[in-house]
Amino acid sequence: MNVNQRRNVQYYPMDYWLLFSALLLAGIGLIMVFSSSGIMAERFYHDKYLFFKKQAAFAVVGTLVMVFCARVNRRFFYDLTYVWVALVIVLLVLTKVIGATVGGGKRWIHLGPFSLQPLEFAKIALVFYLAFFFAKKQELVQTRTFTVGVIPPFLVTGVMCLLLMMQPDFGGTAFLCFILFCMCLVGGTRVIYLALSAVIGAWAGWMLIAREPYRLKRWTAFLDPFAVAKDEGYQLVQSLYAFGSGKFFGAGLGAGKQKLFFLPEAHNDFIMAVVGEELGFFGISLIFLLVGFLLVRGFRVAFLQEDLMDRFTAFGMCVILALGFCLNLAVVLGTVPPKGVPMPFISYGGSSLIASFICVGVLLNLSRNRS
Repeated sequence: MNVNQRRNVQYYPMDYWLLFSALLLAGIGLIMVFSSSGIMAERFYHDKYLFFKKQAAFAVVGTLVMVFCARVNRRFFYDLTYVWVALVIVLLVLTKVIGATVGGGKRWIHLGPFSLQPLEFAKIALVFYLAFFFAKKQELVQTRTFTVGVIPPFLVTGVMCLLLMMQPDFGGTAFLCFILFCMCLVGGTRVIYLALSAVIGAWAGWMLIAREPYRLKRWTAFLDPFAVAKDEGYQLVQSLYAFGSGKFFGAGLGAGKQKLFFLPEAHNDFIMAVVGEELGFFGISLIFLLVGFLLVRGFRVAFLQEDLMDRFTAFGMCVILALGFCLNLAVVLGTVPPKGVPMPFISYGGSSLIASFICVGVLLNLSRNRS
């Protein structure tokens, strides 16, 4: 956008419907975190409000960060694009070096009583970089210059994915690859390159699954979880039991049984199973509608932007949220192999919640102007 164009920028009130839907989802998340974690927190930490209080603190911090992102000049994001990329790469390296080992992987950096998961912020940094690249190099991308128009975004994403695989974090790697694919799709990358990369990615993914026994077991458990209901399929089976017992209106808020040490990670990645059990099909449907409304408002913001950088950035933030919603629900419903993907705004976890608020904050910022 040149100087004359910037003088013609019209400023509008931010999209308050987008803001309202995000805050409402976060509020629902707080309620469900308390409902799903209270008994476990009381038994193991002697404070049934422990996870609720932490999530409430994360929500306050996330809201403040969202307000900052919504009000700051967006050049703050764009001018520091390479700084954000370098910062998350350093964090991913530190995760491997000093990160805490949980479940066989190093994916978190402990900061006192809290933990930081760099993956959540790597998603945002990658979107900023890809938006910057496709906006600035659009002519090279459209003229089909492979070495300059295609290799750089794949290389930067590949570095992040390599560091994630060293943790190891196969799910996080797949998430970044999905972001790359979506951004390339709207950025003008030739379809033949995308098709070829998709085939290579699928082959590489299968090789990584087949060569690691625990990943292969997860795959077979996904295909028939009830055949290994006491082993690899246990979590998914308990999730399906929770959804099935919820029926139409659910057992009632706080009255669920699966969170009584039957369903592992009830307040984390599988919190939607608790929602399904306690609020039933009706409650799940309301959340689906709210999620859909948030995404419609977000993609509307992207559609209204005329500046390529703004449009690609808004689209990327929506992709992060949309992938998080869809992949989490796909996992808990058993339509994709089990993998730790938090439900944006709903699942317990500071990194995920703050990152989700950042995405909404950037969208609110962009909703204030149309060229």
